[in-house]
Amino acid sequence: MATFVLVHPAWFGGWCWRKISRPLAAQGHTVYTPTLTGLGERAHLASAQIGLGTHIDDIINVLLFENLDRVILTANSTAGAVVTAVADRVPERVQQLVYVDAFVPTSGQRLLDIIPPDRRSAMELLAEQEGGGWLLPRFAPAPWEQFVPTAWQVTEQPDLQWLLPRLRPTPLGHFTAEAIHLRHADAPQPRRTYVRCQRWPNSSFDRYAAKRAIKS
Repeated sequence: MATFVLVHPAWFGGWCWRKISRPLAAQGHTVYTPTLTGLGERAHLASAQIGLGTHIDDIINVLLFENLDRVILTANSTAGAVVTAVADRVPERVQQLVYVDAFVPTSGQRLLDIIPPDRRSAMELLAEQEGGGWLLPRFAPAPWEQFVPTAWQVTEQPDLQWLLPRLRPTPLGHFTAEAIHLRHADAPQPRRTYVRCQRWPNSSFDRYAAKRAIKS
């Protein structure tokens, strides 16, 4: 049986993996769904000091304190930056990286650098106008509730009623505070799998799925 560590993206929390974690556990796998600092049930810890490095440390500490190895480290969307750095920092603990429509930064890139250009200014403006300059309240301008079903292909009303109240603002530092610095880019890498969800309209993920460096 495998050990999965599922890492959620901005605005979400470990709760978002419920429909995946439960079937995996029922099959006998070990599944961890940590919540990044400042989000989900840890939203009370949000602060302007939180950056991507905080979230990288969150996941590294799960691996270290739970003494996990041969982990299948799985990420969605912005969490791709988190797991990329984690696998570089503790490669001996990661067997496989699975990117589910996730960003895959190279060394020296911030998440904001690889977000589609037309969204960067809107995100920064939202943070400035509604988040005190450091908190990003949501992914897109209002009406947010109308945007979610279209963008995330959430088609069932019960799922929407479960999802929307649990979303939380994300510290802007997750996107802007620091770049990824890969220390072992030339070393042997864990196996990589890229899952491209065809209903997700963000074509920026196509480039990652098409790269030969990501083997499916």
